[in-house]
Amino acid sequence: MKHSRSALRREIRARRRAIDPMAQHRAARALQRFVLGSGILARRRRIAFYVPADGEIDVLPLLHRVHAMGRECYLPVLDALPTGRLRFLRWRPGDRLCFNRYGIPEPAAGIGSGLSASMLDLLLVPLVAFDGEGNRLGMGAGYYDRSLAFLNRRRPWRRPLLCGVAHEFQRVAALDAAPWDIPLDLCITDRRLHRFGTGRTLK
Repeated sequence: MKHSRSALRREIRARRRAIDPMAQHRAARALQRFVLGSGILARRRRIAFYVPADGEIDVLPLLHRVHAMGRECYLPVLDALPTGRLRFLRWRPGDRLCFNRYGIPEPAAGIGSGLSASMLDLLLVPLVAFDGEGNRLGMGAGYYDRSLAFLNRRRPWRRPLLCGVAHEFQRVAALDAAPWDIPLDLCITDRRLHRFGTGRTLK
């Protein structure tokens, strides 16, 4: 059964926000363990994370671990120009973050700074819900879809690998995919790794 996007978004966001801090901590540790054991970091140098909000599973411990492994780590920044897209700014421990228009911390960025998504090797994508086909329901603003629209136009393009990140309960039976939606290659939760048949290799 397909779910109403708006109703599903409200339901899962409420459930996500209700997770207590200890459970969130356990989920973050389990997520880190699955990512490090999955092999998706192999041969990937530029890796983008996100700053968790609204009960999203916490990837910051993983961010610090991956940085210590010598990889280039990036965080999303709302484009200063009115494009509705994200750019990704290099992050290092101790960097100052500032709040964007949604109250989410991001690196301080000047106009035109940072990388586009096409220059990343791996992009960890937050989400509200996902299904077994790799369809993703986001918060509704469309920043990731617009930033990744080039993947719909250039199907042989291999970068970045798109990895959804979620609590396992955020998986649903099916989602209605809009024409502009960009499917995930895989999704890692606090319980397991889900691989999808997007036709893009994990190697």
